[in-house]
Amino acid sequence: MTDKPQSWSLDELQQKAERPIAVVASPSTASVARELLPYPHYSTFDAIPQDTAALVVVGGGALMDAAKMYKHQHLPSSQLVAIPSLWGSGAEVSPVVVSTENGKKEFAVDDAFIPDAWVILPDLVKALPEHLAHYGCGDAWSHVLEGALSPLASEELRNEGALLIKEMLTTKLSKDIAWFELSARACRLQSSSSVGLIHGIAHALEPTLRKAHPDDGWGHAKLCSILILPVMKLCQQSSSKWSDFAKAQSIDQQQAEGVWTSLFDQEAFQQLLPHLEANWLSVLRNPLTRTNHAMVRRKDIQFFLAEDFT
Repeated sequence: MTDKPQSWSLDELQQKAERPIAVVASPSTASVARELLPYPHYSTFDAIPQDTAALVVVGGGALMDAAKMYKHQHLPSSQLVAIPSLWGSGAEVSPVVVSTENGKKEFAVDDAFIPDAWVILPDLVKALPEHLAHYGCGDAWSHVLEGALSPLASEELRNEGALLIKEMLTTKLSKDIAWFELSARACRLQSSSSVGLIHGIAHALEPTLRKAHPDDGWGHAKLCSILILPVMKLCQQSSSKWSDFAKAQSIDQQQAEGVWTSLFDQEAFQQLLPHLEANWLSVLRNPLTRTNHAMVRRKDIQFFLAEDFT
């Protein structure tokens, strides 16, 4: 595993970032970013001067992924400093770039995409809506569960995942800045192993749900949060891997399931079900589904359609 990215404080960013610096921030973070980062700010990546030595990006996973790709293609020798506006995606420490092309999720994986450093700005959390914080916690939970249970995970990664799960069980699903560090660790864990059906469904359905329900906030974190409980219950029907793992690592299964239940939203799940049924074969073919910790079959769609998770 690469030793990037370094975790910097705001003072360290000011000391260690090479000059000249360019900042690109999402609209929701722009005012705070301008107050705390006294450098030139740009509204688009294309506006950034080509002599930029350090690109600082402030925002969510999609903006950070765009920054990774821009830096890779146009500023390969520059530093990239990522400042997440929300926990969950872990894009600030990940070697993965996710984009949407022709209505489908596309992936690129390269250690060159990993930012050189990442910074936590607690001020960004103050105006964060509670529901987005909630979804971000669910996103982190989906990463640690699927990463630790993946058939590609080493024993070392499983032990790391168990320790992280125990810490997450003691951290409320709330606007707690501890989630920045927890989600970063969860993302690094899953990027060193793989994910599974939760992500297979999320990546298959997100573009469809955004188009069908544009006002309902369907994004990756919301999907992952809602899917944890039903997917884990499906997997427990055919595999004892989660229960064996939890027992071996002294994880309180009842407490964990209580968290998954708190993340579940029955109304939203009912909204996604028709799309899940219509796209089930695509979900089965998704490479992420193929590394699920339990076998996923064509008939399993009936479990989601028939089961009451409330």
